[in-house]
Amino acid sequence: MKTLGMTLSYLVRQWRWINDERLKPLKLTQSRWITLSHLKYEDGMQQHQLARLIGVESPSLVRTLDGLEQLGLVERRPCPNDRRGKTVHLTPNVRTLITEMDTVLDHTRDQVLAGLSEQDIKEFSRVAEHISQNLHQLCEHK
Repeated sequence: MKTLGMTLSYLVRQWRWINDERLKPLKLTQSRWITLSHLKYEDGMQQHQLARLIGVESPSLVRTLDGLEQLGLVERRPCPNDRRGKTVHLTPNVRTLITEMDTVLDHTRDQVLAGLSEQDIKEFSRVAEHISQNLHQLCEHK
């Protein structure tokens, strides 16, 4: 019997796999499109915060950022509050790519959520947010 955690993990893996396949023509790997997606919502965040948000170790994120920086899509700047830290920023060059990426991601989302009502999606989001808050509290008390 599958647990809720196993089911959620499976859903995330399948959804990401489909996005990976559909974003290959844009030359976006999973690590790249996930990084760009997070920066789209919070441009200029500290590199270590971005790594934690994505769920990777800092060295893995550094490799991804190196690649995105070589493509001229992001830039790292010294953090004003932390001499050792860096903030990560989208460049103007990335805007068209993000628009194309979002079109693909939105199309996939529409297909994945097909047949669910707006109320179903709101309720699932509410439950997922509640679980997220519980997990956040557990991580803080570790």
